[in-house]
Amino acid sequence: MLKFIQNNREMTALLAILCLFTLPALFDGSYFSLQTLTMIFSSAQILMLLAIGATLVMLTRNIDVSVGSIAGMCAVLLGLMLNAGYSLALACLATLLLGLLAGLFNGALVAWLKIPAIVATLGTLGLYRGVMLLWTGGKWIEGLPAQLKQLSAPVFLAVSPIGWLTLLLIAAMAWLLAKTAFGRSFYATGDNLQGARQLGIRTEAVRIAAFALNGVMAALAGIVFASQIGFIPNQTGTGLEMKAIAACVLGGISLLGGSGTVIGAILGAYFLTQIDSVLVLLRIPAWWNDFIAGLVLLGVLVFDGRLRVALQRNLRRQKYARFVPGSAPLRPSGGARPHQTAKNREAA
Repeated sequence: MLKFIQNNREMTALLAILCLFTLPALFDGSYFSLQTLTMIFSSAQILMLLAIGATLVMLTRNIDVSVGSIAGMCAVLLGLMLNAGYSLALACLATLLLGLLAGLFNGALVAWLKIPAIVATLGTLGLYRGVMLLWTGGKWIEGLPAQLKQLSAPVFLAVSPIGWLTLLLIAAMAWLLAKTAFGRSFYATGDNLQGARQLGIRTEAVRIAAFALNGVMAALAGIVFASQIGFIPNQTGTGLEMKAIAACVLGGISLLGGSGTVIGAILGAYFLTQIDSVLVLLRIPAWWNDFIAGLVLLGVLVFDGRLRVALQRNLRRQKYARFVPGSAPLRPSGGARPHQTAKNREAA
């Protein structure tokens, strides 16, 4: 049972989501509906995009705590360009390019300058947040054009155009990691850095690519944020990095690298967003959201740690079972019994 849970973290996360649907359904039978599913998905899109990027970075045994600031900085650039009269397509392209450059800078600090990821991204967190405040002067950006808001307007099956794009990205990234050599290089880099190098994998390039794609996902999350609420506060993106990491951990992405899937991270992001929805339905004050989400995450970390210890203990018990008195002796290859082998050696 323990091994099944460890090897099927996506299924475990899915069961947790279904269980969380059951609780409010007891109070309101209409809660479990397509409308609720799409509503939570719409709210979770920002966190899902950040979780995709965080997955790539964590698979390489790194961590990026600057994605919230990247998302905020990119959202500010988008708003400034739109209010300056640039087209939506050009503004979105420039926003994605800024996210890519920010991610590349993070990757260069980690892969080339050998600065620990947590230290490097803590520094860039403040840097990108400072750039954002310098551009806005600490003010909110309002008056965004209606065409930006149309990106988050439902079009088919109550899902917006940017929602369908998110689903496409999820499918593409899941395929990339599972079916391509480039995707498997992320796992190899995080699982065994020296071994990956001996296999010919350019580990520095892989880590830089992970941070760069993470920056692009953060920029896209900034676009989604601006399109959903229609304005850009001066604290946009604050705290999102912790939620993205939490979503990945909930979905089975290992903090030690080399293990986990994008689907698991997406389910973790959906679950965290679903908690907020359930709290609203149960009329629990909003300030309980972070407390309960943190409590759930802590519980998952404790459970994951105990699960890993139990599995290691079980494997160790199986490994040394043959040395325990009373256990069946291990036969040599060829099927000969130990005493027969000894007699043959004496005869020789």
